[in-house]
Amino acid sequence: MTTDLIRKIVIAGGGSAGWMAAAALSNALQGSCEITLVESEAIGTVGVGEATIPPLKIFNQSLGINEHEFVANTSGTFKLGIQFVDWARKGTRYFHPFGQYGANFDVVPLHHYWLATYGKSGNEDINDFSIAWAMADNGRFNRPSRDQRQIQSTFDYAFHFDAGLYARALRSYAEKRGVKRIEGRIIEVQKHGESGNIKSVILEDGAVVEGDLFLDCTGFRGLLIGQCLETSFEDWSHWLPCDHAVAVGTESVGEPSPYTRATAREAGWQWRIPLQHRTGNGYVYCSEFVSDDEATGTLLENAEGVPIGEPKLLRFQTGRRSTFWNKNCVAIGLAAGFMEPLESTSIHLIQTGITRLLALFPDRSCDPLSQKEYNRITGLEYERIRDFLILHYCATSRDDTELWRYVSSMDIPESLAYKIDQFSAYGRIVAEDNELFQNPSWLAVFLGQEIYPKRFAPLAAARRDAVKADEKLAGIRQLIQEVTKTLPTHQQYIDQYCKALQK
Repeated sequence: MTTDLIRKIVIAGGGSAGWMAAAALSNALQGSCEITLVESEAIGTVGVGEATIPPLKIFNQSLGINEHEFVANTSGTFKLGIQFVDWARKGTRYFHPFGQYGANFDVVPLHHYWLATYGKSGNEDINDFSIAWAMADNGRFNRPSRDQRQIQSTFDYAFHFDAGLYARALRSYAEKRGVKRIEGRIIEVQKHGESGNIKSVILEDGAVVEGDLFLDCTGFRGLLIGQCLETSFEDWSHWLPCDHAVAVGTESVGEPSPYTRATAREAGWQWRIPLQHRTGNGYVYCSEFVSDDEATGTLLENAEGVPIGEPKLLRFQTGRRSTFWNKNCVAIGLAAGFMEPLESTSIHLIQTGITRLLALFPDRSCDPLSQKEYNRITGLEYERIRDFLILHYCATSRDDTELWRYVSSMDIPESLAYKIDQFSAYGRIVAEDNELFQNPSWLAVFLGQEIYPKRFAPLAAARRDAVKADEKLAGIRQLIQEVTKTLPTHQQYIDQYCKALQK
């Protein structure tokens, strides 16, 4: 049994990344080591991570956080998916739902029967078979049924919330479990001479904070992983060229919708994230094709409601660190890499980085095999998410502006090209093990971006009459319509269970 255990963990940086790490580590380690978080109130946070995907529920549950209290404390709302406007071409809309389409009634996936019955007629939308979309479109919400026989069990959900309020709640959680917070700006990072491991961070007031394991949560700066350990950065901007965002909150207009909206613009896309106390808006764009002033003007012109405060400008670079865990330093969040917020993966990548660290938690030797496995799995996760995001851009018919002409003709990763080829030929969705976005997500974007298969599975043609596929599809569509009408509205659910205490 090892006696060389980690005794001191230093988390550099706060925000969502730092306080999620502090909360999870303090909960898992149960006081067996000292955890110190260093942050400066003078350094702002990015604050674009206000929309999430379903796995965040697992993170909160692992901490014992009550879901309704979490939503109320963060002025949150519920999210059933993302609506994409003008992406495939101007005038089109589609929905990426959380959950499956319909309910599988055969060994052949439902979408093949949909392709056989409706795919070429253009008379039916695949979203007619998604209860998540029916609920979102009608402003309804309830949590899924646990009864797998019910159509209400076939969807999932996530949250919209105020990331600053979430970090504040996690800070309280962590500090109650012994995490020590130090206010101050890090001005120097010291290394051990022999090993090259990080020894300590020095603050502006001269304080020295030593540790055995360091978590870099300093955002794009990558103060420890990048500046100190000189870990290189793999640039993906040739595939995901948006490098700026301008964000602003607006006063709420009407009841909050239970979904995020992403509207394609001339040089990027605009998000709309409804909270209880305001609406989050932002324009993610490529600075090569539009100026900051023009982008700000476009955002303000298209945002609903009266602006709250001045628009905030953000600069970023899409890509990832070549190594996420280097020596005794693990990069979490933006210090590890950046995937633009198109599919709301930023907070999820924080979550999985922390979960993976706990699964491979080291002693003070920081065993290279643990590092290797952490870096392998994390790298694959980033690459798979990257491919999913690229699909939204490359599969477009738009050629009305420079950005869309560029992305529609750019070379794409072989891994993505293979998936597109498989779906284009037979409607076949191929995936790697443990991929974040599963088959229904890929199906939504393939069809939404107007990639229609030339054929469907031959087995569907052979079994279609025997399983009465047309009747089954019609019945599922009707059932979704009927059940949706019985559900409470999104606002009614919030008012009953998780209304914000302060707005």
